[in-house]
Amino acid sequence: MPVQTKLVQMDKALRIPLQIVAYGVFAFVIVYFSILPPFRYASPDMASVKLSLSHATERVEPCVKLTPQQIAKLAPNMRRAEQCVRERLPLYVEVEIDGDRVIQLEALPSGLWSDGPASVYERFDVTPGTHTVTARLRDSARQEGWDYTLTEDVILEPGRYFTVTFKAGTGGFRYR
Repeated sequence: MPVQTKLVQMDKALRIPLQIVAYGVFAFVIVYFSILPPFRYASPDMASVKLSLSHATERVEPCVKLTPQQIAKLAPNMRRAEQCVRERLPLYVEVEIDGDRVIQLEALPSGLWSDGPASVYERFDVTPGTHTVTARLRDSARQEGWDYTLTEDVILEPGRYFTVTFKAGTGGFRYR
C-alpha cells in the first residue's frame, strides 16, 4: 500500500473522533451558558416598577376644515375635508410613589417630521410593601395641570414587576 493511501485512511480515522470531541465541547459551552450564571430579571428583595407607554400627543396646530371650493382645487388624490400640520407636541409624564417624584420627563414625538407617537420606558426598584402610586400625563398644549391622572394604593411584592401603562382609548393609565 502506498504511503499516501495510508495517510488518507489515517486522516479519515482521526476525523470522526475529533469531530465528536469538537461537537461535545460546543454542546457543553451552549449548555453551560444557558444554565449558568443565573440571570435575574429583578432583585429578589426589591419590587421593580416599569413605566411603559407610547402615545401620540395633540398636533402643534389644530386641523383646519376646508371649504368645498378649497377641496375642489386640490388634486383628486389629495382631497380631504381637513388640512393638518404634521408636527406633534411633546409628552410630559410624572410618576410619584408615596409623594416622592421618581420620574419627571418630557418625551419628544418620533418620526422624521415629529409626527409619530412619543415612547417612554423607565424601570426602577422600590422597597416592597403598600405604596401610593400617582401617574400623570399631559399630551395637550396646556402649560399647567394634567390631562390624565391616576392615584391608587398598591401592594408591591418583592421580586415582582409592577407595570404602569397608558392607553387614551381605554381611559388612560392602568396599573398591573
